Amino acid sequence: QLQLVESGGGLVQPGGSLRLSCAASGATLDYYAIGWFRQAPGKEREGVSCVGSGGASLNYADSVLGRFTISRDNAKNTVYLQMNSLVPEDTAVYYCAADYVGPFRLCKLTQDFEYDVWGQGTQVTVSS
Repeated sequence: QLQLVESGGGLVQPGGSLRLSCAASGATLDYYAIGWFRQAPGKEREGVSCVGSGGASLNYADSVLGRFTISRDNAKNTVYLQMNSLVPEDTAVYYCAADYVGPFRLCKLTQDFEYDVWGQGTQVTVSS
């Protein structure tokens, strides 16, 4: 059974960077699309970025485009989210999620209910 564990969150100043990791165990991620989502206090969960099972399909929320980069390393069964130029509005709990889609399929950010497995989340706080 697939399990996901996020790590890499923490407290950073505006303009700083963090690299989040989503480590999978119990199954390979090769046939999964992976999404990063976040939820800030008092706000609904928001799709941040996702990568398709083939690795070529990438999506980003407008608010993070150009600042965040998603990548996957199938050999390590891990997906990363590099976050640069962080702003206070990025403060949230960040979750990774896996959607079993088969080989070379696109990813989706707006239909998070279709993701099958979720991690426990990691806190990101951007503050001066």
